[in-house]
Amino acid sequence: MKPYDPGLHILASFSSTAGQLTDMAGCQAFFNQLIDQLDLCKVGEVYHTFPNQSFTAVIGLTESHLSIHTWPEHTLATFDIFLSNFQCDNTDKVRRIYTETMAYFDATAVHVQEISR
Repeated sequence: MKPYDPGLHILASFSSTAGQLTDMAGCQAFFNQLIDQLDLCKVGEVYHTFPNQSFTAVIGLTESHLSIHTWPEHTLATFDIFLSNFQCDNTDKVRRIYTETMAYFDATAVHVQEISR
């Protein structure tokens, strides 16, 4: 019997323009569209903008979560996505969310770590 594979977790830091890293409303719309396209189930979300227009977001999903935090003054963001494989293999969805997030932010990877849970 094959051992259970809980899922893929991608942790990343990337660089982007300050304009992209301060557009919380655009990011929220992008994440909502992506979650809908991939038939994921959102169970809660928190978005917060800071005085310098950086933002942080954590989105809870029945499959697990995704999060982002931006530092526009350093043209830097951190991002993570984890989806459980409980009812199906979500590895491709994790990779798609990462790839599409990088494309949305027109980002350059600074550090990427893939962890098989």
